[in-house]
Amino acid sequence: MNTEYTHEEQKQLLRIARQALEAVTHGQPRPELGNIPAALKEPRACFVTLRRNETQELRGCTGTVTARRPLAEEVSISTEQTALHDPRFSPVSANETPDINIEISVLTPPVPLDYESPADLLKRVRPNIDGVFLQHGYHRATYLPQVWESIADPAQFFTMLSRKMGLPGDAWRTLPMKVFTYQSISFEEED
Repeated sequence: MNTEYTHEEQKQLLRIARQALEAVTHGQPRPELGNIPAALKEPRACFVTLRRNETQELRGCTGTVTARRPLAEEVSISTEQTALHDPRFSPVSANETPDINIEISVLTPPVPLDYESPADLLKRVRPNIDGVFLQHGYHRATYLPQVWESIADPAQFFTMLSRKMGLPGDAWRTLPMKVFTYQSISFEEED
């Protein structure tokens, strides 16, 4: 499984995302993908993050933790999902797209993290390296490794992630949680 992408492959994925963003915000279908290198045809999970260029304010971030489709296709679909259907934000409008910066995070497969207690969990997770996927029944949520930049304290990280799941902030301490970790390769458009 490819864990590194050439500069050209990264640029191609960013072009795919940009073309999808432009199309769907203008009410058109996502463009056909055309000729794709073998590395971008491998099934991979990814997230697409949209931010405003000037302020770096988050404008949307969605994706999948489990590989379901070829990476190029997943990038295109996730871009549409992020632009139009992130429930935290109104849809991105066509006139906003020039001011939007796209970041793509390609994920490694999630690995179960065994732990004995909440204190043990805090010791086992690796800040600034691991993305974390929490699950309790139908409740689930993830934070990409980049989130450690804004939530550096592991206890606060899990508290915020529990709330993102729709549960109380202390749920990670009081409920049996399945915890998975993954890493990501992230790249974004250049100004």
